[in-house]
Amino acid sequence: MCTTIRDKVFGNYVPVPATDCMAVSTFWIAHPNNNLINNAAAGSQDAGIWYLFHKEPTGESSGLQLLAKPELTPLGIFYNNRVHSNFKAGLFIDKGIKTTNSSAADPREYLCLDNSARFRPHQDADPEKPRVAALIDRLIAFKNNDNGAWVRGGDIIVQNSAFADNGIGLTFASDGSFPSDEGSSQEVSESLFVGESRNYGFQGGQNKYVGTGGIDQKPRTLPRNRTFPIRGFQIYDGPIHLTRSTFKKYVPTLDRYSSAIGFLMKNSWQITPRNNISLVKFGPHVSLNVFFGKPGPWFEDCELDGDKNSIFHDVDGSVTGYKDTYVGRLDNYLIRHPSCVNVTKWNAVVCSGTYAQVYVQTWSTPNLSMTITRDEYPSHPMVLRGINQKAAFPQYQPVVMLEKGYTIHWNGPAPRTTFLYLVNFNKNDWIRVGLCYPSNTSFQVTFGFLQRQNGSLSKIEEYEPVHSLEELQRKQSERKFYFDSGTGLLFLYLKAKSHRDGHSYCSSQGCERVKIQAATDSKDISNCMAKAYPQYYRKPSAVKRMPSMLTGLCKGCGTRQVNGTDFTFRSAGVLLLVVDSCSVPFRLTEKKFFPLVDVSHLEEYLKTGIPSRSIVLLSTRGEIKQLNISDSLVPLGLAKPAHLYNKGSTIFVGFSGTFKLSWTKLFTSPAGQGLGVLEQFLPLQLDEYGCPRAGTVRRRDLELLKLASKAH
Repeated sequence: MCTTIRDKVFGNYVPVPATDCMAVSTFWIAHPNNNLINNAAAGSQDAGIWYLFHKEPTGESSGLQLLAKPELTPLGIFYNNRVHSNFKAGLFIDKGIKTTNSSAADPREYLCLDNSARFRPHQDADPEKPRVAALIDRLIAFKNNDNGAWVRGGDIIVQNSAFADNGIGLTFASDGSFPSDEGSSQEVSESLFVGESRNYGFQGGQNKYVGTGGIDQKPRTLPRNRTFPIRGFQIYDGPIHLTRSTFKKYVPTLDRYSSAIGFLMKNSWQITPRNNISLVKFGPHVSLNVFFGKPGPWFEDCELDGDKNSIFHDVDGSVTGYKDTYVGRLDNYLIRHPSCVNVTKWNAVVCSGTYAQVYVQTWSTPNLSMTITRDEYPSHPMVLRGINQKAAFPQYQPVVMLEKGYTIHWNGPAPRTTFLYLVNFNKNDWIRVGLCYPSNTSFQVTFGFLQRQNGSLSKIEEYEPVHSLEELQRKQSERKFYFDSGTGLLFLYLKAKSHRDGHSYCSSQGCERVKIQAATDSKDISNCMAKAYPQYYRKPSAVKRMPSMLTGLCKGCGTRQVNGTDFTFRSAGVLLLVVDSCSVPFRLTEKKFFPLVDVSHLEEYLKTGIPSRSIVLLSTRGEIKQLNISDSLVPLGLAKPAHLYNKGSTIFVGFSGTFKLSWTKLFTSPAGQGLGVLEQFLPLQLDEYGCPRAGTVRRRDLELLKLASKAH
């Protein structure tokens, strides 16, 4: 349809479906100042709920004046929404809309998709005022082909949410790219990620892909196809914070990888070492806590810049078992030291240290690749293609270990103009760099603070040459450089002078930038590796000591919504649990077991002992010939009296109140058979329960109580 409906495009332009048209959605939200509460969005070809940002009113609102830009406006209430069975994403927050008619300058039609908008909510929609975090509270996303949720922008918080049976549970994407993005944050907390639930699905309709599960090998519908790498939480660029969350049932098969935490595949973009993870919990059926990808289907060659620089900070060791360490790709020697720990099945290395990024930009050098080598590992250089190889101004952004030396080389003539930006450097952080040039090159090197808002430079300083590397080392805090014409390396120190605040990429004074202008008539390839090493080789060492591996369980890890408490009973009889429906987190008020000889006392207790506003969970073990309680279950939500004689197993979920709830249920099996494992999620502290409120504040907390019974 996209390529054939062309009456509104200019000339012979053929629309590109992925970038122009593919936006079929259940909810299309053109302005963030709307409230979405208790909705369900399912079955869209693209997105269930799509927030995107119109730069001006369209449709029936055309001509109205916007008081503020939508992409700067704080989000309204987003609470208790469910998204499932959508192809692109359950929830999608990204992109804008073209609001001009087609023309020779831009032949795309009016209202096609556009990449121009990024969600950056600020107080009063004023970018000069503080950011206002957008809150996504209790999103339930399942059986979405690509993403349960794709969320771009900042600051954004996702909490009290659940993601199950999606291709990718949740992806965070940053506001933009340095230097246009000043830095924001995204956080997910108190959330549950499930790779394979017992929602096996049915083949037919949009369910084109069926394969076997990694846990039980039973047939189930699959996202994309049987080889698609499943991920619970996906890291793209950052900075992101994943905390107090639980991962369950991520088990690879012979056909596909499945990991709790993963990375965007085929990523040419930057990834920040400020990504951090803490207080996470992995269930027993999680084979890969994290996976960095390997060459093959979907990952292709894993050789793009973002693939190579994938990294995150394991703050408390809850991912790796090593507290305050960084996790990167196994073959990344820019971040290593001899005490790092290899985790081969993750394709990962775990290292201690401090890390930042160098943003390198060159002018008028398309198709130029950059090779960066750490002086301690010259046999393991990293080759970077750039974010866009065809661009006139290539950009490279390697993650580097601080307080180390590096050399930079090219696969063509050295750039005549090169910019080096200090990204995520704190005050006094430093590295030393040596850039390769022909031996007859002369230089002008300047420093300045780039002001992002207007592009101006302040506090400009000129670098002066010194006569030796030793002199440069003594004066590393001064604006000096040293050119070793014998090796062709221009050495200088990149040392941050100013403080960096919050999630900003740059200092509070602006982005610290070094500009190198080189004058030479040589057109030779500038690769100085053969001359640089072993002369500038240094013995590998750790700047920060590698910690010992943690022992014991992680206290306080995982979401409190799933506390993992098991109530077991081995003898034949009836187990009764009574839960306060108004308490968050979950509070058990009564636990009683009635053995076979005393099962007659259960009926009396059900009639007199259940407090109002209580959730009642009842499960049997063993074959109970006669269970005269069905009349007692009617006030607790049973639709009508049922015969409970000679049943194999019985499970009842009820509520003690004056009204019936949709989730109250009775499950039974024939004599001699069990019920297996049943899963049911029960909401706590809903308004209809009549829970008492503290003052006039409306609580928005919601907890899911999971009932899993193995009654037999």
